[in-house]
Amino acid sequence: MKTFFPEAVTDLPVADIGLEGVTAYLSQADTHQILFMQFEKDVILPEHTHAAQMGIVLAGKIELTIDGENHCFTKGDRYYIPAGVKHSGKIHAGYADITFFNEPDRYTATT
Repeated sequence: MKTFFPEAVTDLPVADIGLEGVTAYLSQADTHQILFMQFEKDVILPEHTHAAQMGIVLAGKIELTIDGENHCFTKGDRYYIPAGVKHSGKIHAGYADITFFNEPDRYTATT
């Protein structure tokens, strides 16, 4: 897959997020994580919860159901999921974003 991101991002560790067809570069801090993600395939996200999450869509489309409300986000949009709120969705092939997770250990780097 051709990378969407510049070398400064692709030099970051790759995150182990457990989704096929996804590449995610991990910027790790003591209190949070930032992921630079790109999707080669469609991905279905089953309903789940975790700490607060905010994303900025760089390309493509993501459909999210957040606390029972359906949303569609495309290039230039941002979304916010408060901590503990149930959400699910579909991420379409060609999607890329920058996602902030308000937790320092959501994902680990691949080895």
